[in-house]
Amino acid sequence: MSNSSTFLLNLTMLVHTLGLTHVRNRSALFASRCSAAVRWPSAAAAPGNIRNVTTTYAQCAKARATPRKKELSEKNLSRYFVDYRNVKLRAGSGGKGACTFHSEPRKEWGGPDGGDGGDGGNIVIKVDRAVKSLAQIAPVYSGESGQPGGRKNCYGRNGQPTFLYVPLGTAVKEQGKIAADLSDHGQEFVAVFGGAGGKGNRFFLSNENRAPKAATPGTPGQERALQLELRTMAHAGLVGFPNAGKSSLLRAISNARPAVAAYPFTTLNPHVGMVEYRDHEQVAVADIPGIIRGAHLNRGLGISFLKHIERCRFLLFVLDLSAPEPWTQLRHLRYELEQYERGLSERPHAIVANKMDLPEARAQLETLRSRVAPQRIIPVSALTGHNTEELILHLRELYDGDIQGVTQDKHR
Repeated sequence: MSNSSTFLLNLTMLVHTLGLTHVRNRSALFASRCSAAVRWPSAAAAPGNIRNVTTTYAQCAKARATPRKKELSEKNLSRYFVDYRNVKLRAGSGGKGACTFHSEPRKEWGGPDGGDGGDGGNIVIKVDRAVKSLAQIAPVYSGESGQPGGRKNCYGRNGQPTFLYVPLGTAVKEQGKIAADLSDHGQEFVAVFGGAGGKGNRFFLSNENRAPKAATPGTPGQERALQLELRTMAHAGLVGFPNAGKSSLLRAISNARPAVAAYPFTTLNPHVGMVEYRDHEQVAVADIPGIIRGAHLNRGLGISFLKHIERCRFLLFVLDLSAPEPWTQLRHLRYELEQYERGLSERPHAIVANKMDLPEARAQLETLRSRVAPQRIIPVSALTGHNTEELILHLRELYDGDIQGVTQDKHR
């Protein structure tokens, strides 16, 4: 029997043995292709050598589709930026001391040689400018405990410190009082201290007690419940009522991708996007969840929304010009901000007239300008991207003015 016939017979028996009846047609097609592609060696070559056999036939290969990147949902996007965390910290405990006595040939009474235990590891909160959110902070942290002491006066190893990396401008609070204000890159705050290691019996050696049998255990580490809060969430905050188009506007001017839809709904969590300029300067813009009338009375989630606004250096009031009398939106927004914190509405700001792609919005633009004169109004359309360049340039003017004001305050 020839080699090709043996190959086909073995392939058919393998298919029947595995019970792959649904592959018979493909195996027959594959065998016929292989038999056509095989080039047998010459008579002078050693028998049984097979060359140029291919198994990459297109009909036998598994179909591969180009993977598509799915759009993230509002639930998944909400965890991208977190500006408040409750954490429980437990530092490492100290290792216990050893109670041992030295003994070796011709030195029977060597005396105590138990070493001390290692200290527990601290938990340190450290500022890193590369971190932009508190989303990676876990609710509970436990430090590394120290190792127990050993014989021959061997001390236990100390526990390594545990670091929590937080963004710039993080305030550490305990029961409502500020424990630390972290505003510089690399700044560290030791939140909880590890326990001290226990003493071995070598420590208790004295002239009165030549063979101490006492050794102390390590002390437990500190425990503490803290609140981490971002004081400065972003440079600019988009402030407006629900469905004013703040999320669409953030998508139009920055790299953020908050969820938007063709039906009315409101953002439940803040999103932060970065607006990049040609000189590589970056301005952070936050999409603040839409506040409602009576937010200063904590209607809905008003207080938490207003806290987000409090952490922005300047504001962008986003008005829906398709609504009747949009100038009343600005008056109500300022009222809510003033009731929450006096002077909050007077921060550097700009008025953004959104939804200019709608006919009713164009009709109300001139009336709005006459109502709020001499304040500047920037008409835009987040849907079509119309006039977003003017908003981006004005945003840079507000940013440069804020940086100049901070510099002057430092020199004073």
